[in-house]
Amino acid sequence: MTVQLDRPVARRTLGTETLLVLGLSLGQSAVYALVSIVAKLTAEGPLSAQTAALNTSRSVRPYLDLTYQLLGIVFALLPVLLAVHLLARDPGDPARTLGLDARRPGQDLARGAGLAALIGLPGLALFWVAAQLGVNASLVPAALPDLWWTVPVLILAAVQNSVLEEVIVVGYLVTRLRQLQWRLGAIIAASALLRGSYHLYQGFGAFVGNVVMGVVFTFFYLRTKRVMPLVVAHTLLDVAAFVGYALLPREWFDWL
Repeated sequence: MTVQLDRPVARRTLGTETLLVLGLSLGQSAVYALVSIVAKLTAEGPLSAQTAALNTSRSVRPYLDLTYQLLGIVFALLPVLLAVHLLARDPGDPARTLGLDARRPGQDLARGAGLAALIGLPGLALFWVAAQLGVNASLVPAALPDLWWTVPVLILAAVQNSVLEEVIVVGYLVTRLRQLQWRLGAIIAASALLRGSYHLYQGFGAFVGNVVMGVVFTFFYLRTKRVMPLVVAHTLLDVAAFVGYALLPREWFDWL
């Protein structure tokens, strides 16, 4: 008996695969973020009096803390490798399918910088408005001790966040939803709402801001078929937030 190896994957299988990839990555984060915002809203005191901290220390022992930080970054990228591995079943090179290659470095950098400016400046204004309205928790983008490895780890964390989010929530998810024959409007909404939902632990302003970012990024990907500029843009935004908070005077960020 001959086994047919090139038969198309059933829609049900693709749907199950997509749910599993999300469940192992940012879909799981979205569930935890939802629980976190409910916990904040039901705790004593207003949401604005509570704190959402990113890049926190994991040990009082500096080299053990560094080890934990690096392990967290490495293992957080495994769902990306899984997604690319699963896309390899489709015709063509998955890196080219996602636009995650180095064919157009100059164009990708320029587009990424433009997207970062487009999202970053209005995003700061939105965070300020959300802080004034009290609909965000007090945000601490970097809570690592002041050590020689702090800035390199924050940069690596920014790259990790960018690759994970843009490959999974945009590149992989859009590819699979198109194969599942979703309408373009529904694809954009699903990707954007997922992006907003796993930022809910920061508050409702962060949710809205990331939904808007998700709409822009997903629409860009649908037009260009390249996820690399999104990785560049996201990395620039996170490096500015993480490293800026770690190095600049703390009173500059009181409004967060």
